[in-house]
Amino acid sequence: MATAATDTALSVAAARRRLAQSFRDAGLDTPDLDARILVGHALALEHAALAAQADRRLTGQEAEAIAALARRRLDREPVARIVGTKEFWGLPLALNTDTLVPRPETETVVEAALAALGDKLGDARGRALRVADLDTGSGALLLALLSELPAARGVGTDISVAALRCARSNAAALGLASRASFVACDHGEALGGNFDLVVANPPYIASGDIARLEPDVRDFDPHRALDGGADGLAAYRAIAADARRLLARDGLLVLELGAGQLDAVRSLTATAGLEPAAECRSDLAGVPRALAVKVSS
Repeated sequence: MATAATDTALSVAAARRRLAQSFRDAGLDTPDLDARILVGHALALEHAALAAQADRRLTGQEAEAIAALARRRLDREPVARIVGTKEFWGLPLALNTDTLVPRPETETVVEAALAALGDKLGDARGRALRVADLDTGSGALLLALLSELPAARGVGTDISVAALRCARSNAAALGLASRASFVACDHGEALGGNFDLVVANPPYIASGDIARLEPDVRDFDPHRALDGGADGLAAYRAIAADARRLLARDGLLVLELGAGQLDAVRSLTATAGLEPAAECRSDLAGVPRALAVKVSS
């Protein structure tokens, strides 16, 4: 593959096809998409420009740049980490080594939160809601919600200062810095109460299962953002125990769930005096993914 990728006789389109085939041979899930993104990144070309220059021959420097990115992907480094950004809820988010790569299934939390707010408040967009995003990472959930709720203000928490720097930078890049603040703490420990909405995508992988994850996750995502303790539920216990203090009288807590965790997390929240605020929302694969609860009446 490396010899082919550094062949300056190749056109842009041919290099892209050859790269996709090498990814396909390696068993990567989205070889064509990965090849398009990485060739575009190496050549600093958007999708339309990449198509327009399909017949152009690569320079030696360009071929080497493509080969270098290809080696990283074949080592299972995620494309988002290679290019340094990932789109979430239509927003481009920068990443660093202390942040998870935002995943499409996490958008289910945004959907569930907005739907639950709508059911409770009607038109929530014009309301000055207070939002907290626990374990914010790159800021994905908080910034997605603030983009949909223009009168809301929010705070993101994370135990990693480096992750918070990334989230703060993303807020500034998206023009949301005036409505977003960030606090270093474990879950919601350092926050006051009276939040209308609290969301969280906490660590939920059982410690013993991390070694069996796909290498894209196991070898590149920060383990502190994956490790949910012996049974994967440690963060849920902490958040559920603190939820009544954090939430306003009619506030909502929306949690992302790992596969197979609905019953256990529902039980934890019930024990903490919380009750379902809506049906658990499933992701596109049919996995129960976003649980919305409120303080029991």
